Amino acid sequence: MKNQNNILVIGATGKTDRKVAESLHQKGYNVRSGSRNSSPSFDWNDPQGWPATLEGIDKMYIVYYPDLAVPGAFESISTLVEMAKEAGIQKAVLLSGKGETEAERCETVVAQSGLDYTLVRASWFNQNFSESFLLDPVLAGHVALPLPEAQVPFVDTGDIADVVVEALMNDAWNGQTVEVTGLRLLSFEEVVGEIAKASGRNIQFQSVSMQAYHQMMKSAGLPEDYIWLFDYLFREVLGDPQKQVVSYDTEKVLGRKAKDFSEYAQETAQSGIWNQKFPQTI
Repeated sequence: MKNQNNILVIGATGKTDRKVAESLHQKGYNVRSGSRNSSPSFDWNDPQGWPATLEGIDKMYIVYYPDLAVPGAFESISTLVEMAKEAGIQKAVLLSGKGETEAERCETVVAQSGLDYTLVRASWFNQNFSESFLLDPVLAGHVALPLPEAQVPFVDTGDIADVVVEALMNDAWNGQTVEVTGLRLLSFEEVVGEIAKASGRNIQFQSVSMQAYHQMMKSAGLPEDYIWLFDYLFREVLGDPQKQVVSYDTEKVLGRKAKDFSEYAQETAQSGIWNQKFPQTI
């Protein structure tokens, strides 16, 4: 008889999937990592290898890399869902982007698949400033970003992971869309100020045009799909006030309030990551 606690976590090494996998392990679930380094391996660019990863799995957490909005994501999610149904998987929890029209196309694929599902729409991650592309500018003491007027309900990846785990374990969230955000709207300048205060460092914020930021990314050697994605997020998502709204779904699902950005900043500062020496390049 198949174990009803077999859960696939696609990625299992990223900002949310790693925390989901760790939490499920602690709760006694059998967790399979879906990554290039796992066995069997999972590569979004190699669908032929997916059936081996899906075999014997009951539920799965889907994180598409780098984002559901990028070209090709819709086709990949469609293929994965079909294979999941063939493999007898019962439920899928999909991480999506709050306010991303392209991501919502992928949500529809999961919602209309016939599988039990929960859609988790997340705002911009707090951890972009400590585990991702904005860490180096913070370490350098100079963060340059477009859209200084944007107000964003930054969300903590720990909250996202807790919501995902609850959705995987609790069928009460089947068929629902959960929006996870922080407790308040913050501008990039305010966020940088919070990080500077928590870390005790002098970190300057500079507003730049979209064109200048595009060129900065290009000069930094970022891949074209990343540059396209950031352009899309800034222009279509962060730049639309109607898409930047605080949600209280985290409290509804978890019975507690979402983590505020200031709490994240204080915890991260205590870890010492913002006091590393910035790697100098020639």
